[in-house]
Amino acid sequence: MAEINIAAGELLYGKVLTPQGLIEAGVIAVSDEAILYAGEAAWLPEAYAHWPSAAKEQGGYLIPGFVDVHVHGGNGHDFMYCDSQSLDSITGFHASQGTTTMLATTMTAAKGDIDRVLAEVNAYRSRTMRFAQLAGVHLEGPFISPKWPGAQNPGHIVPANTGWLMEWEQRYPGLIRQVTLAPEREGALEAITWLRKHGITAALGHTDATFEEVIAAADAGLNQAVHMFNAMTPLHHRKPGTAGAVLFDERIRAEIIADGIHVHPAAVQLVTRLKSSNLLLITDAMSAAGLPDGEYAIGDLPVLVKDGVATLKDNPEALAGSTLTMIRGFRYLVREVGLSLEEASRAASMTPALSLGLDRSIGSLEAGKRADILHLDDELQLRGVWICGRRLDR
Repeated sequence: MAEINIAAGELLYGKVLTPQGLIEAGVIAVSDEAILYAGEAAWLPEAYAHWPSAAKEQGGYLIPGFVDVHVHGGNGHDFMYCDSQSLDSITGFHASQGTTTMLATTMTAAKGDIDRVLAEVNAYRSRTMRFAQLAGVHLEGPFISPKWPGAQNPGHIVPANTGWLMEWEQRYPGLIRQVTLAPEREGALEAITWLRKHGITAALGHTDATFEEVIAAADAGLNQAVHMFNAMTPLHHRKPGTAGAVLFDERIRAEIIADGIHVHPAAVQLVTRLKSSNLLLITDAMSAAGLPDGEYAIGDLPVLVKDGVATLKDNPEALAGSTLTMIRGFRYLVREVGLSLEEASRAASMTPALSLGLDRSIGSLEAGKRADILHLDDELQLRGVWICGRRLDR
C-alpha cells in the first residue's frame, strides 16, 4: 500500500456523519493532520471556500476511521512475530480495509516472547507510522483460564501477575492499553485494580467466571469483555454466568466479532440492544486475514482456514481468531443486524476510541480531531481512506 500526501488544505464533500447526525450535503476541511471543519457545506467558513476538493470523493458517505482494539495480525503476519517490516504489512493491510487506529494484540505466551513484542511495537511507535496507527498493545493473556483456552496455548497460562504489569508499564509507559484476563483466577482482582488505576482497560475473556465473580470484578474496576459469548461461561436462566453478567452490568463494555460465524445474528442483535453505546466492533483477525484459504498459525498454534473460517488444525471445533476486516464487520452490523449507520459507526469508531482514552483525538468527525476519514459509496463499499490527513492509495 503506497502513501500519498494530500495538499495542505483540501475539501471532501459527501454525506458527513458527525456526532450530531448525518449531514446530507456536508463537507470536511482537512489541513495537515487535522479536521478544521466538518458540517454543512452551505456553512463552510470563507477561509476554506477556495481550497481544492477531491472530485472523486464527492458524493457517498464520509465517516470516522475504524478503531480495532482486538486484532492479532493480517496479510500473512502475526504480531507475536513482528518486526518493522511485518508491522508495516499488518497495518497497511488493515488500513486498506478502513482501520485507522488499532492495538497490536498478543497471545498467551511465555513472558520473554511478550517482552519481545512490546519492545518491537514500542520501537515502531517511536517512528512515523505510515498506515493504521498502532495506539499500543492489547495483552490477551497469559492470565486466562485453562478451562477456556480457545486458540490460546494452555502451556503458557499463568495466574495474574501484577509484578509483570508493573515492570512492563515502567519500561514502556502507556504502551499497554488493554489486558484480557480471567477475573476468577488468583491475583486477578488485584491486577484489575492496578490496571484501572493506570488507565488501562481491564477486560475479561477466556474465563470460567460465575455471574457473581464478574460483578465482583466490575466492582474492582473491570470494564470490558472480549469477543462476547466466545470463550466464556454462557447465559443460563439459573446461572447467568459471564455472558449474563456482561449483558446485565452497564459498567462493562462488550466486544463483538460481527462475521456471522462467531456469533449468531440474533445474539448480536441481543447484545446491541442491551449494550447500546457500550458495544465495540472488533475483528480478532489473525495472519490469514486478506489471504486465501490454507494453513497458517496463530501465535504458536497451527491453524486451518477453509471458506474463510479459521480453526485450530488439531481441533476443528475451536475457532482460531477470524479473517474478518472492519469494513466487512461494519457492513454486517448494518445489513444483517439492522443497525443504523450512526449506531454501527459508534461501535466501530467512537466507543473503541473511548475505551482507549483517545476520544478527544479520534473516533468522530469534528473540528480539532485527527483527520482519520473513510469514504464509502452508497453500497457501503470502501472508496477512500485518510489517516492523519494523508490519503492512502489502496
